[in-house]
Amino acid sequence: MSTSEAASKQVLLQPFYMLAAALIGLGDTLYLSYYHWLGITPTCAIGGCEIVLQSKYSMIGGTLGIPFAYIGLFFYIYFIALAVLLAIDPYSKGLRFGLVVYATIGLLSSIGFEVFQILVIHAICMYCALSAAVTLVLFCLALWHWRATKESSASTVV
Repeated sequence: MSTSEAASKQVLLQPFYMLAAALIGLGDTLYLSYYHWLGITPTCAIGGCEIVLQSKYSMIGGTLGIPFAYIGLFFYIYFIALAVLLAIDPYSKGLRFGLVVYATIGLLSSIGFEVFQILVIHAICMYCALSAAVTLVLFCLALWHWRATKESSASTVV
């Protein structure tokens, strides 16, 4: 077996790491979405969650809009779907590129939300910070996978 055949048969773990991280993010946003649906603010160990989650900025479109928790829920569900597809076909150029772009959009959004919390709301939500950390991990994993498969996908082109 040649080295290129061995590389193509190698099991890549990055999609599974992405799946695990996205499940953590899904649990976080599912928890927030559930509490929002009940109309209850979850307790917070650091004391800023109540301020952030009850602010007029906690929803797109004001108090009658879509909660950011629902948007995070959608983000992680879609990311899980992409990670599963990537686990099935880890060398798909379209999936790899799409995942890096999607993770980048998520990371930039998370950075924006965290900066907004600090500068405008003057409080930090630990659930939002956890989601931002998970998004950073997903971004790093997507880049790691992109780089790990870049040479292998280029060598398989005939």
